[in-house]
Amino acid sequence: MKRQLHLNLFIQSRGHHEASWRHPKASPLPLTDIRYVQEMAARAEEGLFDSIFLADQLALGEDVARAGRNWLEPLTVLGALAVSTNKIGLIATASTTYSEPYNLARQFASLDHMSGGRVGWNIVTSWSVPAARNYGDAGQVSHADRYARAEEYLQLAKGLWDGWADDAIVDDRESGLYARPDRICPVNHEGAYYKVAGPLNIPRGPQGRPVLVQAGSSDTGRRFAARHAEAVFTAHMEKATAQAFYKDLKALVVEEGRSPDQALILPGLSPVIAGTEAEARKLATEMNDLADPEVGRKRLSGRFGGYDFSHLPLDKPLSPEDFPDPATVEAARSRTEVIVGVVRREKPTLRELLSKLAGARGHFVFAGTPEQLADLIEEWFTEGVADGFNLMPPVLPEMLNVFIEQVVPLLQRRGLFRTAYDGETLRDHFGLTRPENQYWPAGRAAE
Repeated sequence: MKRQLHLNLFIQSRGHHEASWRHPKASPLPLTDIRYVQEMAARAEEGLFDSIFLADQLALGEDVARAGRNWLEPLTVLGALAVSTNKIGLIATASTTYSEPYNLARQFASLDHMSGGRVGWNIVTSWSVPAARNYGDAGQVSHADRYARAEEYLQLAKGLWDGWADDAIVDDRESGLYARPDRICPVNHEGAYYKVAGPLNIPRGPQGRPVLVQAGSSDTGRRFAARHAEAVFTAHMEKATAQAFYKDLKALVVEEGRSPDQALILPGLSPVIAGTEAEARKLATEMNDLADPEVGRKRLSGRFGGYDFSHLPLDKPLSPEDFPDPATVEAARSRTEVIVGVVRREKPTLRELLSKLAGARGHFVFAGTPEQLADLIEEWFTEGVADGFNLMPPVLPEMLNVFIEQVVPLLQRRGLFRTAYDGETLRDHFGLTRPENQYWPAGRAAE
């Protein structure tokens, strides 16, 4: 079977550019209006995207006065999208640091049933200091502890989803038998962080388990992804680092005894598209001019665990010594490595760095024509850099519409992208197998 390009739409604010919320071509709807997310998901479904993705944050940002970043809780939103879309996959972020495993496993199982098997879980190990305070922690949970907790969490969640055999529900009105108790089992888990009896009070979902997505790129994060992730969102500002990440992670997946085609790698891509390259660059500059450098400075501080950058002048070239060592950062370590790498290579001023990050927070930013973008996508897809892309339009719905109307047809004509949905579930779209039930394998039939 020919390898197929995968496209996920990342819906955030009114687009991924820092100033998207005030752009004249951004959606006029409030960010708390469910119709906004429904319209974006429906448009992506018209464009035959594999999935949409909703991120989350567990605390109010300090830049709230000048940044449109408040949005609805993502699992609640997936419930609305499950009944307003028909084919597209639905992925949401949830934290292993600040969510109880039983509750979260139950919510995702419910959503998988509601959507007919179209749900995915983006697993995050929350690092934000304000989030820690909102959940009763005096300080930030360490990087190592977050991943140790996440490892136990994932094993427990998988056990809860597998607690029901696929044939446990009988629902025989004539005999009076609703379910087979002998085909349902508890997990009786007692670990370092969690103690859960189980079983879930909801049957196994259509996909067996939701598709597991992950976005950590630190050494620990890559190992975690190699064991568990079926799709990986990753951030790179240049092709070379994206290609090195792709090669490394695929090798780690094989080391873990998994097939490399069962762990898709989808780097972020934020394109400004116009009829000419000059016009696209002009649009990108206009968006950057709308951004507030002090909002960018606060976001940069957050990325580095609250490090104070207020002393740095905006127009003096930066050096790696202006930043804490990424290895010492307990926040989003992989993103800090990307940022320090850019500083080391390009020596930008703080203003220039903040302008780069305003577009998509350290993901790949593009400005050019539809043909140039299609060329880039084909190049990365065919040269072992990506299995597809996590599309992050700088302004929504404007740049999504341009991508669907002008880029998707080019990809289809080149035989890279689907012309119709071939399956019903997110696993079908991604080409992923349905995981075997660890307690009720295929050969263990009901007695």
